[in-house]
Amino acid sequence: MQIQSNIKKINDDICAAAQRSGRDASKVTLIAVSKRKPPEMVQEAMDAGHRDFGENYIQEAMEKIDLLGRKSAIWHFIGHLQSNKAKFAVKYFDLIHTVDTVKLAKEINRQAKKIGKTQKILLQVNIAQEATKSGAKKNEIVGVAKQVCQFDNLHVSGLMCMPPFFDDPEDARIYFKKLKQISNDVETLNLPHTTMTHLSMGMSNDFTVAVEEGATLVRVGTAIFGAR
Repeated sequence: MQIQSNIKKINDDICAAAQRSGRDASKVTLIAVSKRKPPEMVQEAMDAGHRDFGENYIQEAMEKIDLLGRKSAIWHFIGHLQSNKAKFAVKYFDLIHTVDTVKLAKEINRQAKKIGKTQKILLQVNIAQEATKSGAKKNEIVGVAKQVCQFDNLHVSGLMCMPPFFDDPEDARIYFKKLKQISNDVETLNLPHTTMTHLSMGMSNDFTVAVEEGATLVRVGTAIFGAR
């Protein structure tokens, strides 16, 4: 019951943040980040009616999804993806949030073509230029989008970022604003196989600020499932 009440509280917070910024809360999806969590906890969230889950590690995710059911939820891959794992990501995930190079996109496209799938992806931006984080640089992302949009078995559905962690979530606002601006810049290009539908940004500590700045996908783990 704790997971159910946690999900309800976060959804209430999302609604309040959307209301404050004049947005429609139904345009924001809560992704329950279930990495390192046992299938039983994910099942509890499913039993509470939750449908979107985020996983970071391919091997762990495959075992969990095989157990719980590929069609039982909408599965998001939100971890760093190596090209040699692309075929598994394509097989198991509805949306891959972390595409940061043309090389990786090309391999995902190749694997998607093999199984007749159009794989939805987000382009990951290293919004604060942190050496410890993946993602294309801010000034490179438009160039990446222009190349990735040529792949027939991919659909670029938006952008994703992970700003630095701040004790005060207000400090992250500038980064969320920046991702929204980059999204607008890409959208004006009218690229094929590209719609800037989603901004995947905001986590347990700062998701309300992200919603205020236009997030459509927020990735929350600890506030739902507890500390790892």
